[in-house]
Amino acid sequence: MSDSLPVCQAPQFPATRWSLVAAAGSGAGDPHAALTWLCERYWFPLFAYVRGRGAAPEDAEDVVQGFFAQLLESNTFAQADAERGRFRSFLLGCLRHFMAHEWRDARRLKRGGAARHVPLDGPDAEARLARDIPARGTPEQDFDRAWAVTLLDHVAEQVRAECEADGHDGRFAVLESFLLGERGETPLAAAAEKLGVSLAAVKSIVHRLRRRFREKLMAEIRETVTGPDDVQGELQHLLAALAT
Repeated sequence: MSDSLPVCQAPQFPATRWSLVAAAGSGAGDPHAALTWLCERYWFPLFAYVRGRGAAPEDAEDVVQGFFAQLLESNTFAQADAERGRFRSFLLGCLRHFMAHEWRDARRLKRGGAARHVPLDGPDAEARLARDIPARGTPEQDFDRAWAVTLLDHVAEQVRAECEADGHDGRFAVLESFLLGERGETPLAAAAEKLGVSLAAVKSIVHRLRRRFREKLMAEIRETVTGPDDVQGELQHLLAALAT
């Protein structure tokens, strides 16, 4: 990536999320909402990337915290090049630029108390790294896998909330393992018995959960790419990242 981010007069990222972050950076929007969205989906992937570059855990946390604060303080999102197409690629490019050119200044601001506070992903980031990315690859591969795992976790949480909204607490925990693949008749029968429903009923529930999972996954992907033509490619990239 070049030292300066190319300016695009008409960013083509979906308005539902792009404008949220861009407006927050310019002071016109809700910085808390923007930070929440960014941190939920990208804090851990960026942490994984910085750790893959050799930073210690605490230093990696500082880098990501400083990066997010700098993004909003400097309104970097107004400089997006829509031709890059995918939000994760743009964000990773921004992080590389930040680490190469701006990290020292941002650290001085942090020590002086001038930087906006950014909520961390949590104290278990290193344990999560060991759990979700046991076979470490290049920093870019670690970023992609952490992005994919984080996105799937976020979608699964949305589906869980729907699944249990009608008073069926605990149902999703029994059926979650069936979302991403077949498990055979015996596990389904065991799940049906545990839930106190028929085998036919549990098959129907699993079918609906899988459909909702895919719908929500595709909706999440659509919010971070340039247009509909990029959605399938991004899905394939996600699946490839999980397979590494």
